[in-house]
Amino acid sequence: MLIELVHGNPKNRYIGIWFKKVPEQTVVWVANNDNPSTDSSGILTITPGGNIIITSTSNQSNIIWTANITSRTVSNPVLKILDRGNLVLKNNDNLENYVWQSFDYPCDTLIPGMKLGWNLRNHQELYLTSWKSPQDPSTGDFTYRMDPGELPSIVLRQGSKIEFRSGPWDGVRFGGQPFLQQNTVFKPIVVFDSDNLYYAFENSEFSIISRFVLNQSGLVKHLTWSQTHNHWIDIATMQSDSCDDYASCGNFGVCSFYNSLSCDCLSGFVPRQRQAWAQFDRSGGCVRRTPLNCSTMTGFRKFSGLKLPDTSNFSVNRSAMNLVECEEACLKNCSCVAYAMTQISGCIAWFEDLLDIRKYSEGGQDLYVRMPSSELDSSKKSKRTAVVASVSVISFLLVLGLISWFAFRKKTANNGRALADDNPSQDINQIQNIGDENLELPLLSSVTISNATNHFSFRNKIGKGGFGPVYKGVLPMGKEIAIKRLSKYSGQGLKEFKNEVILIEKLQHRNLVKLLGCCICKEERMLVYEYMANKSLDLFIFNKSHRQLLLVWWSLKVDF
Repeated sequence: MLIELVHGNPKNRYIGIWFKKVPEQTVVWVANNDNPSTDSSGILTITPGGNIIITSTSNQSNIIWTANITSRTVSNPVLKILDRGNLVLKNNDNLENYVWQSFDYPCDTLIPGMKLGWNLRNHQELYLTSWKSPQDPSTGDFTYRMDPGELPSIVLRQGSKIEFRSGPWDGVRFGGQPFLQQNTVFKPIVVFDSDNLYYAFENSEFSIISRFVLNQSGLVKHLTWSQTHNHWIDIATMQSDSCDDYASCGNFGVCSFYNSLSCDCLSGFVPRQRQAWAQFDRSGGCVRRTPLNCSTMTGFRKFSGLKLPDTSNFSVNRSAMNLVECEEACLKNCSCVAYAMTQISGCIAWFEDLLDIRKYSEGGQDLYVRMPSSELDSSKKSKRTAVVASVSVISFLLVLGLISWFAFRKKTANNGRALADDNPSQDINQIQNIGDENLELPLLSSVTISNATNHFSFRNKIGKGGFGPVYKGVLPMGKEIAIKRLSKYSGQGLKEFKNEVILIEKLQHRNLVKLLGCCICKEERMLVYEYMANKSLDLFIFNKSHRQLLLVWWSLKVDF
């Protein structure tokens, strides 16, 4: 980093510090931001007493800026800019003890080594102030300051109006905000003890360049410089969505933002102004459905994953209390409306309306809100009703399932009895009782054929004739068969079926498809043939390409 004159308005000049290794000039600190020099140059001087001043070249009595070092006299003063960008004034005899440093007077930017917060020993506050515009570094409308109360939090204001509140520091992050989890660019640091209360950060690696900035629009961002793309990359924005607008849902309202802004009253509360609420004006917030009465029983309802409410009226008990003891302490005070436990602060109690609550999709903290026993009972009743309804539905489904199972078993049993009646010896008797011919043809049971064809699966169907469909099957020994299943609408009776069986049996020839057996089961009539892998003859007769094979075969037969 270098200390040089930087340009804002073409007529104005400033003393400032910016990144040396970033091609795009990015200013991190300005000395005379509210009192620019209108000359083309100025004079930076260290006075004999150790003060730093900037004067106009044309009029050296005109002091443009001064460090106002009056508390001590410095012998052999040295003004130096350190590698981290800190401009320091020190005594040459004591190089470690800075008399003055620019890091104690931040502008709109924090860089590693700078602090945002309080030196509690001398009550010095370090906070960010926005620029008026990207080209004008004079004091803007927004400030970003650490709240010095018992619950550390950071507040963004436009003038005196609160625009954003981070929520209390819980020992890991502010208010449970998900984006302050561990990242690969920077490490957040919060110090909270008797001497200091501040937020700072360090880059994860020496090669990383990053900055924390409050811009002129009031957005608080952490940015890192991309060496690959030569521009700043936004890696974290404190105001991630509309729910980060301060008190956007009013008292006892909870803001959640998943796809869009949504305000809901805490359970047990209703909108204060129902008509305005229905018209999406939620600023009026919510009120209790049942007022609190300390003369009756009260309890607490737990809400999880929240940013804890504003701490304008609260108390903190840092003694070694557990959750039960914190609840008991709140119950003893009729004015206590809610409590929470945090890792760093202990037991927190709120005494007025709860304001600026939001729901996080991840992270957040638990809040216990005081409720009349009637509200807690109604909640239990609704839960009990839900449980009863769930049990009823499950019971109905179980009964329905049992009925279906019994029906299935009955149908299976009936089918079993039907198949048990399927006796091949009876089938052969039916055939042999018609006429005088004796058949020497095997009879197959319908069970065997059904299993062979995968229960007459559509995938096993290989054709269809005038008297019914034909299926491919595989017998248990592995032999492939074709089953002609006569349609009950074919008009063929038992006598006609017998005549066909006798005729085909007598016409057995090596060039004809062989009949292997038959099956009769009640109204079913089936013929079992040898399976021919090359399908039907019509495939060769009427197909132009396959027809050539027959011509070749015929010519070979003739020549022979």
